[in-house]
Amino acid sequence: MKQALVKTNFNFPGQKSVYHGKVRDVYNINDERLVMVVSDRISAFDVILPEGIPYKGQVLNQIAAYFLDATKDIVKNWKIATPDPMVTVGVKCEPYEVEMVIRGYLTGHAWREYNEGKRELCGVRLPDGMVENQKFANPIITPTTKAKEGHDEDISKEEIIAQGIVSKKEYEQLEKYTHAIYRRGCEMAASMGLILVDTKYEFGKKDGEIILMDEIHTPDSSRYFYSEGYAEKLAKDEPQKQLSKEFVRQWLIENGFQGKDGQKVPVMTPDYCLSVSERYIELYENIVGKKFIKANLDDLATRIEKNVTTFLTK
Repeated sequence: MKQALVKTNFNFPGQKSVYHGKVRDVYNINDERLVMVVSDRISAFDVILPEGIPYKGQVLNQIAAYFLDATKDIVKNWKIATPDPMVTVGVKCEPYEVEMVIRGYLTGHAWREYNEGKRELCGVRLPDGMVENQKFANPIITPTTKAKEGHDEDISKEEIIAQGIVSKKEYEQLEKYTHAIYRRGCEMAASMGLILVDTKYEFGKKDGEIILMDEIHTPDSSRYFYSEGYAEKLAKDEPQKQLSKEFVRQWLIENGFQGKDGQKVPVMTPDYCLSVSERYIELYENIVGKKFIKANLDDLATRIEKNVTTFLTK
């Protein structure tokens, strides 16, 4: 089994604290910068799975950097540099306590809710008679709360504003940015023969300015279909060929796991982990349009510490 980075415990120059998330470990440098180490951990149904996926962190980090660079004319983003294939260094922002989820198609969580008979999602009315993976007339925004632990929860625009989580003026600006970034992502995906089905964005504030944070348009935050065959599969009610983490969720569901109490994660064999790794690399090459260059996996932690320390002490 190839090496995967599943845990970090660095002590970088100027480090004040560290936050270990589901996939990312974020190091606070002097309350000014953040060092985001994208690990090879994988999560589904808000549960961190027991095995790491080789190259996953590199794939996610490099795709996110690619799209942050490609959308910085729409909204300023947090990225300063990528000193290591698995690391982004950026400005520290005050995050908004919502995630902006935008959906162009009825699939995933939205379809599961719809299929149970619900016709409203996060305050958005959904028309009757839709089928799984059908395109919406216009993309819909279905925000969620940002849970520090456990599951993110669906919430409506009206609830966000009424609870004072985000002001009406700022929330509407977040909506505008969300639609614009999604449009750009859809255009870039289409040029590569892909459909950007749905995705989520996180925003923060720095010196009164709205900043796009975290990752964008990666297979952990987004779902992609192949354009070729989409219409035929839709007409036949067949599953779409997709590039996203949904294939991991489906494998878990088929093996009796949806993150519910009492359920056990199925055994992730080395062969299964490598197959997931190959799917992540496939997405990178399809969406970015370049061959994925595998970084050296020998002693990942030492490499990362050296690269980040060199950058921070320049």
